Amino acid sequence: MMKWVMTGLTVLSLVFAICTGRVNELSAAFLEECGNAVTLAITLTGIIALWSGVMRVAQSSGLTRKIAAAAAPVLSRLFGGLDRNGKAMQYITLNITANILGLGNASTPFGIAAMKAIEEEEHSSTPEYASDNMILLAVMNTASLQLIPTTAAALRLAHGSADPMEILPCVWAASVCALTAALLAAGLLRQRRKGRLR
Repeated sequence: MMKWVMTGLTVLSLVFAICTGRVNELSAAFLEECGNAVTLAITLTGIIALWSGVMRVAQSSGLTRKIAAAAAPVLSRLFGGLDRNGKAMQYITLNITANILGLGNASTPFGIAAMKAIEEEEHSSTPEYASDNMILLAVMNTASLQLIPTTAAALRLAHGSADPMEILPCVWAASVCALTAALLAAGLLRQRRKGRLR
């Protein structure tokens, strides 16, 4: 879907540039922004590589098991039916921890691994459908709590911000509201679906 959106935007830009006689400006913008995109990608790659390495060390050292054990009382209530010490819960913890640190891209591999582990642990009779725990994990990834918005701060720094972390209070407030609304919506829809199945 996104490839069609991006293609459409590019074609519309070209059409409007031709109609308004600004083809030279469009060409200059294309060339300039291509270079900026490469620079930004390299900057973000370094930050994501650093934090991905930190998360991998935490996993290898057993720190994630300790974090999972500490978070188990809360997470086991949210993700009902999963083993508190199982692989799925460890990957869920890694995923949520990466999101809390603002590492959306670094959390993706853990989210995928968590989905596979949940599917293995639940032995779903309908594997073509997402389970309640899978849906909840997807919701928590979409509207996650962020204590340190690393990626957003990196973007602000790359674009010349003098204080890239000044957004912290706004990020905290917005992420708490988003996560609360998402959890409430997921809970209500879960109850509604259970009611239909009865």
